Formats: sequence, structure tokens, C-alpha cells
Amino acid sequence: MLEAREAGDVRYARPRDLAEALRLRQQGARIIAGGTDFYPVRVGWPLHDSDGSCVLDLTALAGLKGISDHSGFLRIGALTSWTAIAEAALPAQFNCLQQAAREVGGRQIQNRATIGGNLCNASPAADGVPALLALGAEVELLSAGGSRRLKLAEFVLGPRQTALRADEILAAILVPPASGEAVSAFLKLGARKYLVISIVMAAGWLDIVDGRIAAARIAIGACSPVARRLPLLEAALRGQRVDADLAALVRAEQLGELAPIDDVRASAEYRGEAALIVLRRLLAELTP
Repeated sequence: MLEAREAGDVRYARPRDLAEALRLRQQGARIIAGGTDFYPVRVGWPLHDSDGSCVLDLTALAGLKGISDHSGFLRIGALTSWTAIAEAALPAQFNCLQQAAREVGGRQIQNRATIGGNLCNASPAADGVPALLALGAEVELLSAGGSRRLKLAEFVLGPRQTALRADEILAAILVPPASGEAVSAFLKLGARKYLVISIVMAAGWLDIVDGRIAAARIAIGACSPVARRLPLLEAALRGQRVDADLAALVRAEQLGELAPIDDVRASAEYRGEAALIVLRRLLAELTP
């Protein structure tokens, strides 16, 4: 089934069948989900592109919504709202994602915005990206020709740039299981407490076996064109007792791959100093 209409030179389709959505995508349709990023940048402009391509609304595709187990992976449909993620009954290893979900705009935005849209928009300050990097997430991409999976770091390529092909739809985010007792956390620094774009944000995930850190993933956002993991800090954490002073392990040289910028929210120098503080606070929060 397909809900479609034309208003002047604007073409709009809202299919209820995934195969129909993929067919329209193959024809060059432009995707819309929650619309919280799509509409604001088009104020005063036509909704369609200059080539007159269709606006493809995915919100009627129930199969792209919800959280479920998928062969041991946690599968989060790309159309799942941030409110649904924040309110889901999930293990402690997903605390970072649920904490990030509560930081995405206000309540109205959280009700409407989707996790898939947050990734496809590919903002350097996207709250969901560091948390999903820390969780080791992958993305599932669908096209009329089949499916493929990519690690999240291979999907988000730069500001407003992803590896999504012109005929593909982001279907789901997949998070692998932990081998031990995993914990995670997310921290965000902005100019105020709520409704703010990040100056610095960080997410951490620790897999704990017999009181020691068996694996660690630490990611930081808003300090480079894309959010990045910090492999040097992760290496320093592995093997440490979880009740040690983990914050003391954070060093400036571990942030070498970051490239903070000057903008209206903060200077590059401030971001660099703030990143160290946020990381230390994050690790202190993960310590029992």
C-alpha cells in the first residue's frame, strides 16, 4: 500500500510496504523520517530537490521501528524514537545510549526524532554517535538489490556525509553482546544544561570480567569532523581493576587524533581542555 500525493511540484510518498519504499528509493527519492533535521533547513525553500525527486516518508514502515534481539545482537530499528530508547528496559551496558537519548533536544524532539535520522544527518555534534561507537554498533543498510552491514565508524564519514548509497535505506542499528558484565555512561558539556548543542560529549563502555576491564571503548564527539574512539586511552584502561582511579589514566596525548574547531560555542583550545575534564568525569562515573 502506498500513500502518495502531489501538491504543485512537490511529490510525496508514504509507503506501508518496504519493497515499495526501496523501489522509490531506487528512483532517487529523498528520505524523511522524524523530520526534525529535514524541515528546519528547508524553511523558505521547496521540499523537493531541483530534479523534482520524490520525498519518501518512511514513518509507516512498522518493520523499521522497535528494539529486539537479533541473533544475540540488540537490534534497534532506524525509525525508533529517542523517547522509545530512553524508556526501554535495557541492561546496564546501554546506559550511555539511554543517557544520550535524554539529551537530544527537548521532549517534543525526542518523541519525533529517530535514531536513524541522527546517524544519517551526520552532524559532528550528533548525540547518538559517540554512544553507539562506544557500544561497538553496526548499521544494516537495505536496497532493492540486497543488504549489507557496516561498522558505524565506516558509515559516518564526515559532516553531513555518510556511506549510504543513493538507493539504500538505513534499516537498523545492531549492538553486539558483551562477554562479561558491561557498564557504560554518557556525558555532555554545553553552554547550558538542557536544549543545547554539544561543546564536548563523551561515551564510555567497559566490559568487566573478574573485577578487571577486559575491554574498553571510549568515544568523544563535537571535537572533530566526526566522533572518534580513543584507542590509546582504551589500551591504557584494559587490564585495570575497575575500582582503580581510572580518571587518572587520561592524558592529553591520548586525544591526538581529535581536531577541535573554533566556532560560536567554544574555541578549539577550550574544547581540548574540556575534553580532558569530561573524559575524567566519565571514567569516574563508571568507577564503583
